[in-house]
Amino acid sequence: MNELLENAEVRDYHGFEHRVFELNGHEADVILPKEANGYWIWRAEFLGAFDTVDVEMVRRGYTLVYYAICDMYGSPEAVRLMKGFFDFCTEELGLYKKTVLFGFSRGGLYSANFALKYPDCVSVLYLDAPVLDLKSWPGGLGVGLGAERCFNECMEQLGLDRSTILAYRRNPVDRIGELIENRTPVALVAGDADLDVPLRENGAHLAEAYAETDVPLLYIVKPGCAHHPHSVEDPTAVADFIEKYSKE
Repeated sequence: MNELLENAEVRDYHGFEHRVFELNGHEADVILPKEANGYWIWRAEFLGAFDTVDVEMVRRGYTLVYYAICDMYGSPEAVRLMKGFFDFCTEELGLYKKTVLFGFSRGGLYSANFALKYPDCVSVLYLDAPVLDLKSWPGGLGVGLGAERCFNECMEQLGLDRSTILAYRRNPVDRIGELIENRTPVALVAGDADLDVPLRENGAHLAEAYAETDVPLLYIVKPGCAHHPHSVEDPTAVADFIEKYSKE
């Protein structure tokens, strides 16, 4: 076992061993299945929240990891830090050469941007009510509510302001064609009554583009559901999709 992992603080996660340690100045979490198969899922944000699929995947032998680089909105610096953690997981922990990224809400920015930068490192994206356009959230420049403090943080991270963000074309929603070209399978879950991260400004664009191709897509729309609750009560369909395409 890796020294950092061996000496980590031990917690409990739904009956599984949860180890917590510091890596390059950030908290790292590794949750170990009873019988590991070498495959792994990576919760980009909000570890432990609405985690029915996470728990199901750990039950199926997947290691669950998290790296706390909060309030970075999937910026290039965040992606750089993610690559360092990815290398640690694959080289030091011996996990599979590709990960499954779980992008919940703003975690969609981290997950999609990492997959776009490092397509060979990602087998599947599971996006749940994902932010894919900063103008939508936190900007609130469309039909959504927006979040002023987060918008200011986000613009500072990216070196943008209220004028330049309108011309910014590095949002995941602007780069769906690249995900398709990379043939990245996506499981997408969202509510159609989400006022915080409106589906039609974010995930719907991805679903519509994928529907025109043969790239694998699982699309689950929850009628009348707002931004919360995330995920699905029965994780089987999402878990089966992840298991199928992460092992191909």
